[in-house]
Amino acid sequence: MKIIVTNDDGINSPGLREMVLWCRKLGEVTVVAPKYEQSGRSQGIVIDRPFEVVESDVFSDLGIRAVSIDASPADCIRFAMDRFNETYDMAFSGLNNGINLGHDIGYSGTVGAAFEANYAGIKAISVSTVFGNVGNAAKELDKIWDFLTKNRALERCTLFNVNVPENPAGILFTEQGNTFYRDHFVEKGGNMFRAQYYVTRKVEGARNKRIDIDAMLLGYINVTPLTTKRTDYAALELLREGANGDR
Repeated sequence: MKIIVTNDDGINSPGLREMVLWCRKLGEVTVVAPKYEQSGRSQGIVIDRPFEVVESDVFSDLGIRAVSIDASPADCIRFAMDRFNETYDMAFSGLNNGINLGHDIGYSGTVGAAFEANYAGIKAISVSTVFGNVGNAAKELDKIWDFLTKNRALERCTLFNVNVPENPAGILFTEQGNTFYRDHFVEKGGNMFRAQYYVTRKVEGARNKRIDIDAMLLGYINVTPLTTKRTDYAALELLREGANGDR
C-alpha cells in the first residue's frame, strides 16, 4: 500500500511523527506537510504567490521521504499529485493536536487536506485528538483501523473524520454535529483584534451518541463518514419536481 501523510500542525509536529510511525505498518509512506502550522486553513490554497518546496530530513531516521511546503495542507496534497508521479492508495492527515468536530470540520486544515486527497481519488482519513494527547491517541490507531476494516468502511465510504478522546470508552460511527463554540473578538489596541472562542454546547443533560460532539463528550472515538459533494439532493429533487410541474 502506498500512503501519503500530511497535517496542518507543520512538518515538525509530534502528531505527524506519531502518524508516520503508525502508517509504516500499512505500507510505503511519503510525507508532504506544511513548513509551518496551518490550523484553520480549511481547504484553502495559495494562488497569489510562489511558495517554497524543499526536501526535509525530518524523517530521515526512518528512511522516509519528506517534503516541506510553505503553503496550506491542501496545497501539500495538490503539489504531490502534480509533481511526485505516484499513485497513492491512502491518505492520512494528522495526528492533529486539537479536536475537529461539528461545524469546525469546515475550518480544519487537517480535514481540508483529507478532502483534497479525496478530490484526487484517494481514500482519506483525518485524525484529531484533544490538546496534548497525541501520544496516547496514537496508541488507538490500531483499534481504529481494525474497526474500519472489520466494518468494511472504506468499501462504503472513501473519506472519514476521526476524533480521539483522552480515555476512549469505545468506537462509534457518528454524524457531523453542529456548532459547539462561538468566537468573541477581543480588541488588542491599535485596531487589532484577536478571536477567542467560548463553548456554547451544554455539557450537562442527555447525549446523543449518534452525533460526533456528543460521542466525544461521552468518551467515544467518533468516526464520521464524509462526502466532498455539497449538493442537497433532497432539495434538488423537490425543486426539479416543482420546476417540471410548472411546465
